[in-house]
Amino acid sequence: MRKLIDIDEATLTKLKVISIFEKTSVKGLIENAVQAYVKNIQSNQFSNLSDEEKEDFGLLMLMQEVDRSEFVSREEIMKILKS
Repeated sequence: MRKLIDIDEATLTKLKVISIFEKTSVKGLIENAVQAYVKNIQSNQFSNLSDEEKEDFGLLMLMQEVDRSEFVSREEIMKILKS
């Protein structure tokens, strides 16, 4: 997905210099910076959650990873939960 952003000239120049030392493109540098920022924010938000909210979030993450092509009946789930 392509998104356009406006960066002032001073910041762009600094990014170009840093990208030379890091041996990467300005685009790659910005992508890495954004990913690090998002990861940091998520980590801070996660640490502020209660234990119950953390469990709910973990369940949500597991539900997103599930293979939706497989189907398990309600009876099978209840049988597993009862044991």
